[in-house]
Amino acid sequence: HMELVESGGDSVQAGTSLTLSCTATGDTSSRNLVAWFRQAPGKQREGVAALFISRSRPVYGASVKGRVTISQDTEKNTVYLQMESLTPEESDMYYCAAGLRGNWDRPQAWKSWGQGTQVTVSS
Repeated sequence: HMELVESGGDSVQAGTSLTLSCTATGDTSSRNLVAWFRQAPGKQREGVAALFISRSRPVYGASVKGRVTISQDTEKNTVYLQMESLTPEESDMYYCAAGLRGNWDRPQAWKSWGQGTQVTVSS
């Protein structure tokens, strides 16, 4: 059983940067890819970025490309999401996911989820 724990969510001003962390513990054998999603109340969960763990190769969602960087610390089993120039529209709960079985940007394709970390951006 693998557990994912997100951290780093905060209340920030528009235009600032923030880095989120996702740490995996337990059986991480299915952790071939890790992704970050975000979700606002009443909206669908949106794929932000994903990382192929073994090759450290990233993929990004179209809405955040150029402003977001996904990276990892393999010794800590941690994947980071660095976000630049945040806008109030990006005030969401951010989740990480692992264990892909399909298209990375589809929430139903992921096996394991964390509990989320809240990001609030004020104007």
